[in-house]
Amino acid sequence: MRSEPVRSEPVSAVGEFGLIERLARRLRRPNDDVVVGIGDDVAVLRLEQGRHLLATCDVQVAGVHFLPDRVDPFALGRRCAAVNLSDIAAMGGRPTHFLVSLGLPPETPVAFVERLYDGLAEEAARFGADVVGGNVSRSPVLFIDLTLLGEAGDSVLRRSGARPGDRVLVTGRLGASAAGLAVLSQPDLEAAEDDRARVLEAHLTPTPRLVEARAIVGTGGATAMLDVSDGLAQDLGHLCDASGVGVRVWAASVPVDEATRRIARAAGRDPLEWALGGGEDYELLFTARPEAVDALVAAVGRASGTPVSVIGEILPAERGRWLVLPDGREVALGVRGWSHF
Repeated sequence: MRSEPVRSEPVSAVGEFGLIERLARRLRRPNDDVVVGIGDDVAVLRLEQGRHLLATCDVQVAGVHFLPDRVDPFALGRRCAAVNLSDIAAMGGRPTHFLVSLGLPPETPVAFVERLYDGLAEEAARFGADVVGGNVSRSPVLFIDLTLLGEAGDSVLRRSGARPGDRVLVTGRLGASAAGLAVLSQPDLEAAEDDRARVLEAHLTPTPRLVEARAIVGTGGATAMLDVSDGLAQDLGHLCDASGVGVRVWAASVPVDEATRRIARAAGRDPLEWALGGGEDYELLFTARPEAVDALVAAVGRASGTPVSVIGEILPAERGRWLVLPDGREVALGVRGWSHF
């Protein structure tokens, strides 16, 4: 008997996060060893007293996440590893083992795959992780799907711990990855070579903030944390949803470097919009009680030299989510950032 086609709204109608919620409802209640499950970038599984297993996965698809004819495979391998390493950093964990699944069109050059693995292995080894297995399959489109395991002690930082009165902090600079994508997409964009190199490095080979995360966890002063992958505004929204809070962000305090600002001007774009919604910066976004802020900023600076900016404050949920513009006006923070659908 011929089966009837499934009639339903498309995934584009429900969106990435709506789809995840629907799928989660179809699964049974997790066992007691699941500390953090579906809905976060990293699953946290209890092993024994004081020890947790961390597990995350991420897929990079040609034409969606990268342009195969405009990226060096070695840099692509580094980037694929860094994306997963950043998730482990956001939990304050230590990465341990990678599994790699490749989907390859038959015409893919072997040299491309070898260079991809060279970059992946170098970035993994840089942070003490090993590549221990995986899978290879024929595919109509090139994709690299990584699973990364890690470990953490009792001090796992989740996105659900922010409370009214906490300050909002972020490491590094925002918007540079979006600027790098603009340079890749518009080869004729007028920009100084130093600026082009800076933003391209941010886009193609982001630095996972594992050293910074260890410093943050070590102070004991942070209350919630995640990494900026979908864009500051959207990821801050995830933190607010998980914590049941509102937020006020001070636009003038959002860190954007001068290279990104100059590239934005050349492209006719607002650098603040890139910082709020460009995504793929892989900086750490975290909250802390006001009295812990100075110690956190100092600890990260000593450990890594990475600057930390205080960009806002957590509000009660009923106060909403706001962006304070440089002229003092408050506008809704809104939903900005990357969505697959």
